[in-house]
Amino acid sequence: MNIAVQIQEIRIKDISVTKDTITAHLMDGRTISVPLAWSWRLSEATPKQRANWEIIGDGHGVHWPDIDEDISAEGMLYGIPAPRPRVSSKLNLKSEKKKTT
Repeated sequence: MNIAVQIQEIRIKDISVTKDTITAHLMDGRTISVPLAWSWRLSEATPKQRANWEIIGDGHGVHWPDIDEDISAEGMLYGIPAPRPRVSSKLNLKSEKKKTT
């Protein structure tokens, strides 16, 4: 028995960001919602910065130019939060050295 499955591309039509969630409305009618905390840049952004977004890659992602953040539809669907950058240990040592002198 053969079953044919048509895989549709995951493409974003619209996006909204609240104080708690990032919600993507997809071209095929589905809605994906993830916690705002998944994007540390959006979490720390102002409402005005969160509202300034653009669809990129023919709907495959969203870009927020004011905070240089990109989120893909696949990342939202498959649960891939944005990692927060690690602070270099050299920077930490310099900071500690300044405090003690």
